[in-house]
This record gives sequence, structure tokens and C-alpha cells, in this order.
Amino acid sequence: MSDQPLALVTGAAHRLGKAFVLALARKGYAILLHYRTSEVQASATATEIRTLGVPVFLSQADLTDPKKIKSLFELVDKVPHPLKVLVNSAAIMPVGDARTLSLQDWDAAFNLNLRAPFLCAQEAARRMTNGGLIVNITDVGARKSWSRYPSYSVSKAGLEALTKILARALAPSIRVNAIAPGLVLQSDLVSQDEWNRLIERLPLKRAATVEEIASTLEFLLRNEYITGQTLMIDGGYSLLG
Repeated sequence: MSDQPLALVTGAAHRLGKAFVLALARKGYAILLHYRTSEVQASATATEIRTLGVPVFLSQADLTDPKKIKSLFELVDKVPHPLKVLVNSAAIMPVGDARTLSLQDWDAAFNLNLRAPFLCAQEAARRMTNGGLIVNITDVGARKSWSRYPSYSVSKAGLEALTKILARALAPSIRVNAIAPGLVLQSDLVSQDEWNRLIERLPLKRAATVEEIASTLEFLLRNEYITGQTLMIDGGYSLLG
């Protein structure tokens, strides 16, 4: 077993997940890069990580299936690096009104956004025998009433609550925190006009960079006296009524 620690990031092929694995790789962590369907992006991100001189292992898994989560952590056991960091970044954001949202979309959001982080945390804790850090990626929307995304907003609110529960249960050797980004990367669900309107409402009048969000993870790695907290990185979005 190598002394070099391992970091597992779910949903790490692109967008914020990619920023997290690159930040961890720059800190010298070996990387277990999880993805679900974005194989091409995952391979490209893995190539970028290798240029930093650290080992990277790829794993495809549907985290809505508990058996696939078991298989993912069986791969952790085969990697010659001790697991020290888990970042639960994988998520989906179904669109729908609370009156008409389908049960399928409700369950899909909860299975990936809340149940999977819980099961991954359980598996990680069993392996972090010498301590570690678990970071859940929530959202500023967890504290807002986003009528277009009911299952997403409620699942992320649940993830914030889960963060506190896990922090108490796994202390003192394992710390558990959450990062709640605001506006960072425009998605296909938001038009350019709507995106511009949202940016203009922000006190800081701009979106975050992925580096600013990833630097929050670096901060949590350095400061070992923080647990059970959700860090809001939102440019003041949470100040809005």
C-alpha cells in the first residue's frame, strides 16, 4: 500500500466535478474518477490529471443502484492508496412543477442526490480507518423555494441536513462538510437571457469561476477544525429575498 492518499470524486468527468479532481490532483492525491455516461469527458480529464504526475483510476457506475456503489468501493479496495477524501458531486436536476412532477423524476433526484451520498459516505467511513474528509456538494437552491426544481431543491436541502448528521456520527476521525455553490456554470436548462438576469441580481454582479469553487475544497483540506458546516460560495445570492 502506497503512502499517497486517494481521493474519490463522483460525477467528476466535467463541470465542477472536474474542477474538484484537478484541485485534488494538484495537491498530490491519487484520483479515483467516477462517471456515469460521460466516458469521453472522463478519459480527457484523466489524461489531464496524468500530466500532473499523479495516478488516476476511472470507474463507471450508476450511483442510483446501491449494488453499483458497492462495486465502486470494491475498486477502492483494489487501489494501492488509502482513501482519505470523498467528494459527493454527482447530481441531477429534473425540471417540473410540484403539481405535475412525476414520481420517476422525484425518485431519480433523491436516489442520486441524497441516497447515493449517504451510501458512499457509509462505504468511505469503513475505509477511512486513519481519518478522512467527506465533502457533499449541495447548492444555494437548498435554501430557496425553486418552483421549477422541487425534487432537486428538497434533495439538496436533505443533503445539508445529512452533512450535519454524518459530521456528528463520524467525528472525531472523519470530518464532513458541504460546499453550496451559487451561479457558476450555465446549464442547458437556463436561457442566456435568464442567466444574464440572474447574474445582474447578484450583489457581486458575476458568476463564480470553477477555480473559486474548487478553492473551497482546498480550504477544507487545510483547515482541520471545520466539520458539519455548509460553506456558501454564491456571490451573495443567499442574501436575496
